[in-house]
Amino acid sequence: MIGRVGEGKRICWSQPGRIAAVLLLALSVLAPSCGFKALAAETVVDALGRSVVPGAATRIVTLGSDVTEIAHALGAGERIVAVDRGSKYPPDVAQKPNVGYRRQLSVEGLVSLRPDLILAAEDSGPPEAVEVLKSLAIPIVFVPQDNTPQGIERKITLIAASLGLEDKGKAVSAEVLTAFQAAADLASKIPPERRKKVVFFHGLVKLSAAGAGTSADAIIRYAGGLNPMDVVQGYKAASEEKLVEMAPDVILMMSDGKGGPTPEQVFGNRALAATPAAANKALVVLDGAYMIGFGPRTSDAIRDLAKALYPKG
Repeated sequence: MIGRVGEGKRICWSQPGRIAAVLLLALSVLAPSCGFKALAAETVVDALGRSVVPGAATRIVTLGSDVTEIAHALGAGERIVAVDRGSKYPPDVAQKPNVGYRRQLSVEGLVSLRPDLILAAEDSGPPEAVEVLKSLAIPIVFVPQDNTPQGIERKITLIAASLGLEDKGKAVSAEVLTAFQAAADLASKIPPERRKKVVFFHGLVKLSAAGAGTSADAIIRYAGGLNPMDVVQGYKAASEEKLVEMAPDVILMMSDGKGGPTPEQVFGNRALAATPAAANKALVVLDGAYMIGFGPRTSDAIRDLAKALYPKG
């Protein structure tokens, strides 16, 4: 069994340099529009507990696939001037400048884009770059990482408030929560004795599997699966002995964007070859941002995974 669902310009910059130089660059960038605070929206409290005045928010950088998708769902896509490497939906984000991996940010690169607001996933980094960004005059709002429907609602509410789109945010939240509940209800009908053990791997080289507290673990549970790796927190390497012990029925992986991974590649791995999943070639492949972003499309991902796990309902 194999399921596959879904599958820009790249700008590379060096890591943050001297803080003084960055501060001078930021001030020079903002000088022509130093009066933006006169147009500021109400103060918002972000995921780090900081009070932030978002400002006019006409030139936005979004960091995080869920953050980017929510901004688009709110109708603010035209205001986005750049995105991170993980943001691939909707398709037109491929035409936006790409600032690279959100956990390896370059302060100089971000400032050079002249944003008047940065919306960043809570896990953006590295820490030293985040500290510099927080010290600049450019407003930065950190969006919470929360793998629940209530977490998605929190994200939408915060981003909508930051963009002055509160009414639209309420409408989007209602639609997303209704769809999420409908998808979760479908999976909840699977009786306990039919629930399959599913293990999610980031890749085949180190076999790093998703444990408790990860978005992949949450998706597996909402789709009606059981994650035998939930006895550990975060991502942990899974040995051949551990995999034999866990006996996963299905292997879940992210698309590599090149037509893989294929069942031959996955179950050709010695550690996975002895699992029940290998006997049935039970592999499900989903696009990464679609599956683990916990944004507007998460209900679709839950439904698609549930259908792949339980094609007969």
